[in-house]
Amino acid sequence: MNILILYFEFVAIGLFSIGGGLSTLPFIYRLADKYAWLDAVDIPDMLAVAQLIPGAIGVNLGAYTGIRAAGVAGAFITALGLITGPVIIIIVIARLYDGFKRNRIAQSVFEGLRPAAAGLLAAAGYGMLNYSLFQAGAAVWYKFLKPRECVLFIIFYILLVKLKKLSALFFIAAGAIAGIALQL
Repeated sequence: MNILILYFEFVAIGLFSIGGGLSTLPFIYRLADKYAWLDAVDIPDMLAVAQLIPGAIGVNLGAYTGIRAAGVAGAFITALGLITGPVIIIIVIARLYDGFKRNRIAQSVFEGLRPAAAGLLAAAGYGMLNYSLFQAGAAVWYKFLKPRECVLFIIFYILLVKLKKLSALFFIAAGAIAGIALQL
């Protein structure tokens, strides 16, 4: 894998993944379609690892992808590429912030970015839900479902709604234990 191609792919991802780390997922799925070194089936597991590691999820996911593509140098290059565009944009916006505060066009741009970010996050969530609960290629409708995963999803959803004050670490640990116990 050419390291420059890897860098520029992640510069583009960094520029267009508006809304945080999870919004990088649709772009990383696109990379899986484009390059042989990444398989879409592995992305949910990569996301799980990226969420467990301290730091920004998007940068962790990018670094993990970089390791898969080109080793430690790939991890460094993807993380650098992912933050290059946003850092430049933040520097420019910080310099021009006072003018942006009162500019109607700039305010309209920021208003338009919110639904775009929500759409990217929804696409990432849909992709994870689809991968986790449904099997591709099943001929009969009821064989599309992964029953144990669906039951686990419902249980965790109810727990999340009812026990909002519990730490996310509790749900991560409980999910890991359930995955091991159910051999998922």
